[in-house]
Amino acid sequence: MQFATLALAALASVASAQRVTVVRVAQNGSLTYTPNDIRVNVGEMVQFQFAAGNHTVTQSTFDQPCQPISMHSNVTGFHSGFVPAAASAAQNQMSIFTINVTNTNPMWIYCAQGRHCENGMVMVINAPTAAGTNRTLANHRALAAQANTVVPGGGLAPGGGGGNNGGVNGAIPGAPGGNPGGNTGTDANNNPATAGASVLTPATYMLLAAAGFAALL
Repeated sequence: MQFATLALAALASVASAQRVTVVRVAQNGSLTYTPNDIRVNVGEMVQFQFAAGNHTVTQSTFDQPCQPISMHSNVTGFHSGFVPAAASAAQNQMSIFTINVTNTNPMWIYCAQGRHCENGMVMVINAPTAAGTNRTLANHRALAAQANTVVPGGGLAPGGGGGNNGGVNGAIPGAPGGNPGGNTGTDANNNPATAGASVLTPATYMLLAAAGFAALL
């Protein structure tokens, strides 16, 4: 497949210049991000590989784990849209969503599908390290378990349109347009809030031939 070949070549070129941390979404069919607590330096990338099911990668605040960060601050944040992994796997491809980390502020992430967030499908990039902090992944997950509302983020992606499906360059309605995020503001408690990442352009999703992509791992 020519597209897959070109995409792999482009990714290999980027990876040679920037460190890429891979997070598996729903590995082995579980409601998890693996790993779910990572540290990433400014200028490095995080690549979410969708392994199974139909999930999202959506940024939230610490205090509202199951709602988009934009609902509780003036930060746009990022949102992958709903990604049906089986549709890609049926074509021997893999759906991925990649962000570029622009600062080291904590980024809290959840899945907006059904009750996945309440059931613990959350993670953090660059969790706070101050002694005695209560802003831990365990406490974030506990808040998620008590959430009354999970908000699907359709249309909240930077540059994205409405709808529940993502695609390559908008081929499927609702695909994020991939405009950079990273705006700063304050959250509901007047704490500094920073999106901390930009979605890579021109396409938020790259569908890669699974066999070829494995060579990069």
